[in-house]
Amino acid sequence: MLHFHFASTICNDGDFDGVVCSSDSRASQDVHSPSENYLMSIWHNRLYVYSAAALLFGVWLSLKMALKNKSFSKDAALWVRKAEQKNNSSSDRDAEVHVSGVKIFYGSQTGTAKGFANELSEEVNTLGIPAEVIDMKDYDPDDQLADECVSKSVCVFLVATYTDGQPTENAEWFCKWLEEASTDFRYGKTYLKGLRYAVFGLGNSVYVGHYNTVGKNVDKWLWMLSGKRIMTRGEGDCNVVKSRNGSVQADFQAWKVKFVNRLQALARGEKKSCNGNCKTGGSCKNKKKEKQEEEERAAAQNNSSEEELIESSSDEEESGPSDEKKSGSVVDMEDLGNIMNSIKKAKAKGEVQGDGQMVKLSKLNGVKRVEDEEERREMITPALREALTKQGYKLIGSHSGVKLCRWTKSMLRGRGGCYKHTFYGIESHRCMETTPSLACANKCVFCWRHHTNPVGTEWRWKMDPAEKILQDAVEKHQSMIRQFRGVPGVKPERYEEGLSVKHCALSLVGEPIMYPEINAFIRLLHFYRISSFLVTNAQFPQEIRSLVPVTQLYVSVDASTKDSLKKIDRPLFKDFWPRFLDSLRALGEKRQRTVYRLTLVKAWNVEEMQAYSELIALGQPDFIEVKGVTYCGESSASSLTMANVPWHQEVVAFVQQLADMLPQYEIACEHEHSNCLLIAHTKFKVDGEWWTWIDYERFQELAKAHEESGGQQSFSALDYVAKTPSWALFGAQEQGFDPTDTRFQRRNKTKDISGC
Repeated sequence: MLHFHFASTICNDGDFDGVVCSSDSRASQDVHSPSENYLMSIWHNRLYVYSAAALLFGVWLSLKMALKNKSFSKDAALWVRKAEQKNNSSSDRDAEVHVSGVKIFYGSQTGTAKGFANELSEEVNTLGIPAEVIDMKDYDPDDQLADECVSKSVCVFLVATYTDGQPTENAEWFCKWLEEASTDFRYGKTYLKGLRYAVFGLGNSVYVGHYNTVGKNVDKWLWMLSGKRIMTRGEGDCNVVKSRNGSVQADFQAWKVKFVNRLQALARGEKKSCNGNCKTGGSCKNKKKEKQEEEERAAAQNNSSEEELIESSSDEEESGPSDEKKSGSVVDMEDLGNIMNSIKKAKAKGEVQGDGQMVKLSKLNGVKRVEDEEERREMITPALREALTKQGYKLIGSHSGVKLCRWTKSMLRGRGGCYKHTFYGIESHRCMETTPSLACANKCVFCWRHHTNPVGTEWRWKMDPAEKILQDAVEKHQSMIRQFRGVPGVKPERYEEGLSVKHCALSLVGEPIMYPEINAFIRLLHFYRISSFLVTNAQFPQEIRSLVPVTQLYVSVDASTKDSLKKIDRPLFKDFWPRFLDSLRALGEKRQRTVYRLTLVKAWNVEEMQAYSELIALGQPDFIEVKGVTYCGESSASSLTMANVPWHQEVVAFVQQLADMLPQYEIACEHEHSNCLLIAHTKFKVDGEWWTWIDYERFQELAKAHEESGGQQSFSALDYVAKTPSWALFGAQEQGFDPTDTRFQRRNKTKDISGC
């Protein structure tokens, strides 16, 4: 059995390899997993794997590079298109925004400035920039100059200085308007903001005191209205000895080269170069120049701050700090010393001694006066004269003044009259605004003149005769009217009428009733058939009682309580409230037309309705004018702001409430342009129609009869009434604007608070 078994084994030995292989194969399969077999297969064929991977990587890399190049091409094309569009839009914007043209204004007497203007125009045209040469006499700055602020144009002013530093004839009106606008709060300090300008003046340095005065002034006035200089002012000197370049022509050529270069830079949209970061305190190339401009601006502000020149008061509670009392200002009117005290004592005895001469009461108005005027000083000091002249006053003698009202100018040009035209039929272009006394007894918070006029409680200055004051006032008024001859828009017929004064508004500034010879002045007005509208601040009751008949007598009722009156009017009299009430009683004793003037100051006096009605019952005026306060600009003398100016709708609401509390009064007229309404006594409403206008010829006849009769033949307000036109009535569509005229709106009318 064993042998056989062994033999089988041996027999199978021939298949040993096969057996072994079979056994090994099965054993190998039992030992290695399928994944390992797969890896082994890859390892044996690794050459093919490497080749395939390299091929795939190459294809992938080629595709990626191709896609990237395509994307870059698209981005580059898009970037190029955007850049082109940007350049195109930028060039379009440059043509639209930077410089649209150049307007060259000239003021010339002999033709030199005109020749320069034409020469500059040709030079500018060669640059491809439109240029226009304008004669100043044919240009209306009131209508057109503000438009240059938004037209992207550059304005060039070539102006010559004529005799005594005055502008040439063709530039006279332009310069006059510019001077007044630069100091008129109605235009505002930013009226010409956005205007780009350059000035070249022509003069002769032989005339040292007047060399290039007009060019300097035009540059200054434009700058004060926030115009922007594009380059330094140029000056041409006809004096070849001192001319910088040898002649006025050479001076202009040198300036023209600089101007053309600057104009080209502006046309490209370039700004002035700067070496450092100005905002972070770095150095600026034009720092010195800017410093000079800042100094000029500060000087202009100082010059316009005339309220610091003069302000005095007897009320210790109202007196300012000691540093305000500087040299050149008016000395306190209440501290004149022993001389004034002795005069007061003498007055108490009914007479005044002057160098041994007895002085009795004046026959004209009962006011005592001193004959020896040499001991008294003039009201208008040099500092005051300079300040008021700068504001456009034409000063008369030592204490009077006249000024052209803006409504006079407006009506000359057919742009409507003031509220007195609407309420009472005054011809505004024939009205002269003047005062025989620049002094006042109040320091109102809404004072138009920022307290540049002197203050006092009684007359203590030298006195000019009434005849001289009236004569000079009419002459100076006519001189100002003549400046409108040939001005664009002025109606020839109204210009001729304007030379003949028909009305006199004694409300310019100060307290006209303080003038000792006020009655003589009023009589002279009536002698020349000039109507008289006199305004008083209700602090002189005896003077009101002694006043001769005037066409219309006003009393300013700025507040209805003692406390609010002290805050608003800031009177000098310590007994101001009894004086105020007595003045209203004195007004009620008058038979001629009387008016309460109420000035509404929001947050100050608009809530005192009942108190106002009681004051009206005290004086029983014929009319009550209610007007919103006019904002006159910033002033250290007043805390009034635009927030205190009521809207016209607010004034209307106040007047309606007030009229409802007054049984014998109704709202009669409205002048929306002046933010003013008129409440009238119902005795002026006849058969349902208002008769608030004045028959001025009839008044002159009545006044003459009264004078000739020595006051025996009196007359009343109803004796010289005229019918009120429908357009002037409250509720009319015209809102008080005369339909025969055309209303004009300024560019920045939102900043303009209308006033009278």
